[in-house]
Amino acid sequence: MASLSVTAKGQVTLKRDLLQHLGIKAGERIDFDKLPGGELRLKAARPKGSIKNFIGRHAGKAKRPMTVDEMNEIAAAAWAGEE
Repeated sequence: MASLSVTAKGQVTLKRDLLQHLGIKAGERIDFDKLPGGELRLKAARPKGSIKNFIGRHAGKAKRPMTVDEMNEIAAAAWAGEE
């Protein structure tokens, strides 16, 4: 089991390989859950949205039906937090 040091300010720096394992890039956020026994569960924070928001945002803007690839690009941008 790997271990990390805690600074005097109570901060911990995760190593690059741990961040890559979690799929987290610079500037992204991490969510955590407190578990019994003093354990934490970390995971990459993902934007929360709904299909209703997705459809509403693009309603009436398309001059032609979108392709699946175009819809995938929009969805990927939304997951990445891009507008």
